[in-house]
Amino acid sequence: MRQHAYFIAATVEEGIESALAIIENELGMKLQGNPDVVVLRHGLFSVEDARSVAEAAASAPMVGREKAVVIAASRAYHEAQNALLKIFEEPAPGLHLFFILPSTGMLLPTLRSRVQVVRAKEKGANAIPAEAQEFLAASREKRSTIAKKLATGDDEEERRLHRDEALAIVNGVEAAAFAKFKKERGREAAALLSDIAIVRTYLYDRSAPVRMILEHLAIVIPKGLGK
Repeated sequence: MRQHAYFIAATVEEGIESALAIIENELGMKLQGNPDVVVLRHGLFSVEDARSVAEAAASAPMVGREKAVVIAASRAYHEAQNALLKIFEEPAPGLHLFFILPSTGMLLPTLRSRVQVVRAKEKGANAIPAEAQEFLAASREKRSTIAKKLATGDDEEERRLHRDEALAIVNGVEAAAFAKFKKERGREAAALLSDIAIVRTYLYDRSAPVRMILEHLAIVIPKGLGK
């Protein structure tokens, strides 16, 4: 039986690239000018976005028997992921769904059980967002300045963008930690990755103190991580 729901842990554009490769090479669907290949890009994936996905998924294929919908986001509200459960659990005949987030840790367990996790194309150092690379290379004082900046915002949109940037830093630090510790499964690695998973969960809360979260992360990052 063919798999119909996939999850890819990657940045938006890298995840889309990987999803399109699967669609073309494994599902045998043409990409160029194909209305049955739908790609949806989001910064913050909301409940309203999930409704739009449901509408796109509900329409029948236009030129063939199969349809692929790719949903890529920098982060996603838990409520939005819950809104996807039904279409991921019972996709329409011929429908293939791809959900892309920067990390598997951002995926709800209930949705995780309904998808096949596939690896994105390896990009080496480019897999770490620029924001995270800057944070990792910065001094303790500079990290504090970055944290202070991202804790501010003149309106909801700017605060959302800053929270997305903070999340990119957290995900990038996690990617650097995995790269460094992939051959070293000691206590230091386990403790750091556990800390990262916890602080990322806090960032889902709109009222969470972004500055405190990033300053805590700055303290627990071991020297030399990301180099």
